Amino acid sequence: MGATKIRLCVSEDLGAGQTVPLSRDHAHYLFSVMRLAAGDSIFVFNGRDGEWRAEVTEAGKKTGALLLREQTAPQHMPPDLWLLFAPIKKARTDFIVEKATEMGAAKILPISTEFTNSDRINRDRLQAHAVEAAEQCGGTFVPEVGELSRLDRIISDWPKDRRLMFCDEALVGARASLMAAGPATKWAIVIGPEGGFSDAERTRLQALDYVTPVSLGPRILRADTAAVAALTLWQTVLGDW
Repeated sequence: MGATKIRLCVSEDLGAGQTVPLSRDHAHYLFSVMRLAAGDSIFVFNGRDGEWRAEVTEAGKKTGALLLREQTAPQHMPPDLWLLFAPIKKARTDFIVEKATEMGAAKILPISTEFTNSDRINRDRLQAHAVEAAEQCGGTFVPEVGELSRLDRIISDWPKDRRLMFCDEALVGARASLMAAGPATKWAIVIGPEGGFSDAERTRLQALDYVTPVSLGPRILRADTAAVAALTLWQTVLGDW
C-alpha cells in the first residue's frame, strides 16, 4: 500500500491481540475503494482507547476483519467544551461540524433561534461528518452531535456549573471578558444565525449569571466563520492550545 494513512473509527473496545470485525461499509471502503488486501495495515480508534495499528486478516467484498497489533497514540480527550450553533445552508452546516470536531469541541448542539433559517437537520449525516473529520485529522475523539433544539428550552435546562460564551456582535473586548470570567472547567459557546440574535434573546442571555458575552471583532462574520473564530478564541485563552 502507499503512504496514505488510513484511519477508521470503530465501536469495539480496542486492545492488543483483539480481532475487530468490519461493517459492510468499512469493508467496501477498505477493499473496494482503497484496494487493501490481507496483510495490509490501517489505524483504528473508538474515542476511548487511543489509536491502534491493525492488520487486515480477512478481506471480502462485504465483510472483513482486523487484528490489533499495537497502540500508536494514547487517548486524547478535548476540553469540556460544547458548541451551540444555528444551522444554515447544508454545506456550511457540514463545515461547522467538521471544523468543530477538528478544533476540539466535546459536543455539538444545533439550536433553533428566532432568526434561524433552517428548521430541521439530518443528525445522522452530521454525526457521520464528525466521524470523518476525526478520521482525517488524526483525532482519537468524536464529539456527539445532538438533535436540533430550541435555544430557549436549552437555556431553561442549562447546567449551572457550565459557563456559556455568548458571541454578541454588539460587543467588543473578547479576550479580556474570557480572562475575567473566573475559573471554570465546563464551557459552551453559542453562535447565532445569519440574521443574528433577536433583541429578546440577547437580553435574556445577557441577564444570566453564567453567561460571558464576548465580541468576535469589529467585522460582521458569516455564521460558519464565526464558529471557527469563537472556537479559536476560546482554545487560545482557556483551552488546550
